[in-house]
Amino acid sequence: MKRTISFMTGKGSVNHNSRKFHAKNTDPERSCLNVEYCNENVKDVYHEWFDEALARYNEKQTRSDRRIDDYYNKILRGKQEKPFHEIIVQIGDKDNMGAKTEDGQLAAKVLDEYMQGFRQRNLTLRVFAAYLHMDEATPHLHIDFVPYTTGSKRGLDTRVSLKQALSALGFKGGTRRETELNQWVAYEKEQLAAVMLEHGIEWEKKGTHEKHLSVLDFEKKERAKEVAELEAKKAKLQEENAAFQEINEDLHEQLLQVDDEIRSLQEDLQESRQEAEKAQKQADKYQKRMNELAPMVKNMEKLAADFSADPEQTLPEAAVVESAKSYREKKAKPLVVKMVQVMRSIYSAYLDISNKFTKLQAAYNRERSGNERLTNRLEEVLDENRELRIVAADFGRIKAVVGSEKVNAVINRAKQQEQIEAEQKRAIRRKYNREAR
Repeated sequence: MKRTISFMTGKGSVNHNSRKFHAKNTDPERSCLNVEYCNENVKDVYHEWFDEALARYNEKQTRSDRRIDDYYNKILRGKQEKPFHEIIVQIGDKDNMGAKTEDGQLAAKVLDEYMQGFRQRNLTLRVFAAYLHMDEATPHLHIDFVPYTTGSKRGLDTRVSLKQALSALGFKGGTRRETELNQWVAYEKEQLAAVMLEHGIEWEKKGTHEKHLSVLDFEKKERAKEVAELEAKKAKLQEENAAFQEINEDLHEQLLQVDDEIRSLQEDLQESRQEAEKAQKQADKYQKRMNELAPMVKNMEKLAADFSADPEQTLPEAAVVESAKSYREKKAKPLVVKMVQVMRSIYSAYLDISNKFTKLQAAYNRERSGNERLTNRLEEVLDENRELRIVAADFGRIKAVVGSEKVNAVINRAKQQEQIEAEQKRAIRRKYNREAR
């Protein structure tokens, strides 16, 4: 028995495939014979497969207009990729493989076995809906899938791509005719033909120029070798790049630390200058007040002592006897006491201002000294920063002239030598500690 193989692209009408509605070419009475392998919502598949990659992508974006709110809608509106793909697989036609005939039942069995291995062969094609229809003229499969690739350097690191998904399966595009899709279709036909042959059905090829499976396998192996060689070169370059990246990161970290110290010193210096200016203004204020009080408090203590020693000697008796005593007791003596109190309070205020001025002057001198130390340290750090940038630039020149491989070898040898010397020092210290005990 010989039968043709049909491998067509479908429109992907999930509602039709799941029989939420019936078209004119279906027999609802036989729909119970259909097989549903899976039926997931494609949007749920997008969330499951791409949400984490979408979050990583959006975190890297500095412009809000580059962020993607919904990846499914972006693919749906875009022109580069389809949200999902559908293939329709059929053996023979209604005349030789009618659904109501024994041959049709055999075709259904072959298609079922083929479907069981489809997902295992095509790991980068996320199947979310698949049906075997027995309620139409000829048994056939509908397989809906989302092709994806991982590790992408453009856009999302896990994204929709039919070309890259098939490439990951070993199908590398060549001429316009030998595209990844054409090669994959030819390979899948061979897989179906192998299942058919187990059931006594040969593949009848009508007017095709498709390559035999052995030729496809040979080409896939050759491309696999090329890919392996490229992967080896890529791994070596990645190793070298990692070494340079480590050195660059060390230099960058040192530069960042120096920059942080510069900023900290500049902030401390600015704060110190502000404190010094504040102390100077306060000291000037007290100096001005002291200059105003100086003539007033000159010999103030002596006057206070003279007035307080014996008020009776200071104030003479009144001329009129009757009013003199009253004058001295009620007016003169209290006045003298108040004068003494005022003079002493003025002198005390003067001493307080003088002490504060002395303390502020000392604080100002300390701030000024700290200011000078910070300025000197800032100059030292700026010099270190310039030296580090010169070292980083020289390292880049060495890498460009000598070559990444040689520089990497030198760095590794230096690291090994440092480890050997460090281990020798540790051994000497351990030996010394044992002997000391």
